Amino acid sequence: MAFSQPPVQRAVALHGLIRQHADDSERQRRLHPEVAQALAKSGLYRIAMPSDFFGEEVDPVTQIRTIEAVSKADGSAGWNLMIGIESFGLIGPGFKECRELIEDPDVVICGSTAAVGRADRVDGGYRINGQWQFVSGCHNATIFCATVSLFDNDEPVPGGINRYAILELPDWEILDTWHVGGMRGSGSHDVRVTDVVVPQTRIVAPIGATAHPSPLLRFPLAARLAYNKVGVSLGIARAAIDAFVELAEGKTPRFTNKKLRDRSHAHIAVAEAEVRLRACRALVLELAEAIWQAVLADEVVSGKTRALFQIACSDAARGCSEAVDRVCEAAGTTANDLNHPLERMARDIRVVRQHLTVAALHIEDGGRMLLGLEPQQAMLKNLG
Repeated sequence: MAFSQPPVQRAVALHGLIRQHADDSERQRRLHPEVAQALAKSGLYRIAMPSDFFGEEVDPVTQIRTIEAVSKADGSAGWNLMIGIESFGLIGPGFKECRELIEDPDVVICGSTAAVGRADRVDGGYRINGQWQFVSGCHNATIFCATVSLFDNDEPVPGGINRYAILELPDWEILDTWHVGGMRGSGSHDVRVTDVVVPQTRIVAPIGATAHPSPLLRFPLAARLAYNKVGVSLGIARAAIDAFVELAEGKTPRFTNKKLRDRSHAHIAVAEAEVRLRACRALVLELAEAIWQAVLADEVVSGKTRALFQIACSDAARGCSEAVDRVCEAAGTTANDLNHPLERMARDIRVVRQHLTVAALHIEDGGRMLLGLEPQQAMLKNLG
């Protein structure tokens, strides 16, 4: 499907709708269906999908900026978009023998790598069983991609590589498990599958492992998983700084006759937050573009380059969180008011920082690689 505007502009055009339903998403602990439908109809879930698989196949920097734009309006909406982009972009190309499932542009898929279910060989396909955590956006999806290990006659299938089992509603059940503080509106509940048989054609390659000529499938997998999380952080941090500036212009703190904007600690806070955010953003976008150009030129992306990019992404998630903390501290008790946007932003951005793909522990691992040592963590050791 062709669109008259680029993805970032389409994302910005949805700000009003996203903000209108953000409180409902928070309260219901799932992304509001109108927002999910709008993201689908705008083609935003599919911007990283190869063009021959009903996608737009845009470059990594555009992906980051699109996720950033939606996350600025609402962190949970940005998180759902980010997960959708990853799912369609990294799992979707494996739908070679079941393309009809994703041909409709309104279809939304969800998935999880947080657990591994079981797929037992039976006549006509595989019997699927399992329970998967952190299935963001599951209430708005009609297709679930379940990470499974294959078994034949109760023995693991040789090769030891997990696959995805593709299931349609009503063959999977949502369990009400997402009782959290941050990213409450992401709807990252558990999904359970019990004795469902799927045909062989719906057992597809693991994440990012489909052989496909799209250069996006040659971009290092760990880097791709990391930069999308950074997009969410950038959007939330930008919104938080803007919310603080608006607050500072009108608030006069207790026991003083000076507005917040006239107080020195507010000046320092906004300065430090602004430069931290901008520095993180600039470095991640610069490195993402450099890796992209290397991929387009069929050049090998070196281990040190991957390490530096992981360091930049993990530091960006931490830095954006620190920027939000800085302005929340300067905002005083207002940042703890449930009716002020800073309160939710502070909760939401901590969730991004905690995600495995951008966790701070990878900074040390990246440093090991810069010094010529072997990495120890999965992101740089196994997913490069």
